[in-house]
Amino acid sequence: MNHIVLHEPLIPQNTGNVMRTCVATGARLHLIKPLGFSLEDKHVRRPALDYLRDLDYEIHDSYEAFQADRQGHFYFITRYAERSHDNHDYTGDGDVYFVFGKETTGIPKSLLKANIERCVRIPMSDKTRSLNVSNAVAIVLYEALRQQGYPGLHTHEPDIFKGKDFLKNHHGSDSND
Repeated sequence: MNHIVLHEPLIPQNTGNVMRTCVATGARLHLIKPLGFSLEDKHVRRPALDYLRDLDYEIHDSYEAFQADRQGHFYFITRYAERSHDNHDYTGDGDVYFVFGKETTGIPKSLLKANIERCVRIPMSDKTRSLNVSNAVAIVLYEALRQQGYPGLHTHEPDIFKGKDFLKNHHGSDSND
């Protein structure tokens, strides 16, 4: 299973977007306190829409509490890493944990240094320091899912929505279908 870990997230809209991505991909979300908002905040609920009922998530009092008894492969996403996120094999046995830091300062440097061999970065130009955390989550998570063959995910429009032949059979206007 893939896990997304947000270490002390501050911006509710980002967390809401990550929540929706986790539901869409079947990933479990871990939120490490302190949170910079309430989960009841409308700014969390709006981007997560009505998917919160399907969200698999846990809240942890600290990183140490989260990490206790966790088995799996941990990757720390940081601009300071020397290896790219796509330069890893995410298909092995066990759970995969992707750790992302707070929007202002990232993952604590002491935690990065203690896990330097498991730090990865998303390649980007020298015109920016970082990406929005919800975008970074999607980029890294979908690379792992691609390598894993998109387990449990639909590669076409599910029948419970419009169905895989929707475009072939579409004869209406381009209004919201």
